[in-house]
Amino acid sequence: MGCFLALKTECHHPLQHSANTPSDATRAIHHGESFADDTGTVMPPIYATSTFAHGNAGGFDYTRSGNPNFRILEGVLASVERCQHATVFGSGVSAITAIASTLQQGDLVLCEENLYGCTVRLFEQVFAKFGVRTDWVDFTDPDALTAIADHKPAMVWLESPTNPLLKVIDLTAVCCAARKAQVPVVVDNTFATALVQRPLELGATLSLTSTTKYINGHSDALGGAVCTDDPSWHQKMVFAQKALGLMPAPFDCWLITRGIKTLPLRLRQQMASAAAIADHLALHPGVDWVRYPHRSDHPQQPVALRQMKGGGAIVTIGLNTSREQAYAVCKALRWFTMAESLGGVESLICHPATMTHAAVSPEVKRKLGITDGLIRLSIGCEDVADLIADLNQALSLVP
Repeated sequence: MGCFLALKTECHHPLQHSANTPSDATRAIHHGESFADDTGTVMPPIYATSTFAHGNAGGFDYTRSGNPNFRILEGVLASVERCQHATVFGSGVSAITAIASTLQQGDLVLCEENLYGCTVRLFEQVFAKFGVRTDWVDFTDPDALTAIADHKPAMVWLESPTNPLLKVIDLTAVCCAARKAQVPVVVDNTFATALVQRPLELGATLSLTSTTKYINGHSDALGGAVCTDDPSWHQKMVFAQKALGLMPAPFDCWLITRGIKTLPLRLRQQMASAAAIADHLALHPGVDWVRYPHRSDHPQQPVALRQMKGGGAIVTIGLNTSREQAYAVCKALRWFTMAESLGGVESLICHPATMTHAAVSPEVKRKLGITDGLIRLSIGCEDVADLIADLNQALSLVP
């Protein structure tokens, strides 16, 4: 819990920061440019327009090519990520598509073997048709670092923690090996957010986030973002946003800008509850195993403690049950809704084998350990005692 307290300290003691280095909580609230100087509005309005008059001061022409709400959100995200550039997209998958669209026929992407199911589907069922190749590697294995030099990929693609098994990749080590080979590294940072982990500071080229999740936090808007310090990559993302029509809606950007203002408060509560729930479930007789990055029984806990300020707000558990019995547990819960997604104020429960990773082949699921008894919990902002009591009554169904 020591690293979690570091996040609490940063949020609670802004006087430790100079005026030039505000804390994450301050950065999340103050978005700078609002394009509303004439009115003095504190919260910027929604610029619900498809087109703009030629010659305006902001340089806008058509919302597919940019909108004030895009720029406002991009400014907040870059500030929180402590980077030079952020580009927003219509969803997390749109952000993934933007990066993948920079690849060429014959390019090889070296991927962490446990990725989000939709990322796997995009590479194997969409971009494979255009000649983009993928190779799947367990990046928690130190020998995997040699694969970067051996395979000479066009890109390395990581998640950490991974979805849904919460593997923690040593990002510094992988990025160091990739830098030597002059290979760009993409890190999907959705589970952690920049408040818990900053991939760019650890050596990554691109930090990708589904802003649908924790950044927005209220399960009412879709969005994605790619952050970078590399100006050439930023231009590639801007081009993809415009040329491929991957832009978000102004209203969604407005909602996400509003949502990020409470991210430090929400995440602090969610991580504290997740740590307590993980500890409780680890002792429950109906639970085979628990994965939570900052627990001592997590296989990569030393790495998690080093690169993550907190353990996150996702808990993954294994039950020795059939799919039907796992479903019964999920459906018996009162305060956890069985649904896709994560990171909102409400707690959700997911059965990865038939939901987030339904498109992954049975053979690959078996290899990765995504079994019928695997359940992923996204911990919300409800009272932790209520959540624990709810889990206890549902788990009483486990034979």
